[in-house]
Amino acid sequence: MRTPRLLSVTLITAVTLAGCGRSDPGPLAGTWQMSGIVPITVQFRRGEEESMGIIEQVSYEVTGPTVLVKIESGPMRGTSMRYTVTGPDSAQFQAGPMRRIR
Repeated sequence: MRTPRLLSVTLITAVTLAGCGRSDPGPLAGTWQMSGIVPITVQFRRGEEESMGIIEQVSYEVTGPTVLVKIESGPMRGTSMRYTVTGPDSAQFQAGPMRRIR
């Protein structure tokens, strides 16, 4: 009787945690230069993103080559941005193409 309850609690916990964002940027990790409308440098680190001197807390949702970056703090809190990694050092963002510089 005790084992089914423990199994149920473990399963519910695993499903809940799987739905949460993660702090690892996956294939987006590193420093990128955007060369579109606004040429800026963006750095994706564990649990945060930095651009134009502003560091924001973020979570990452990685699905294949697509990385959804959810901003968790700052003026853009609640905003999500989608990046598609197109090669080992290239990615596409709605504001323009990006290349990894570090």
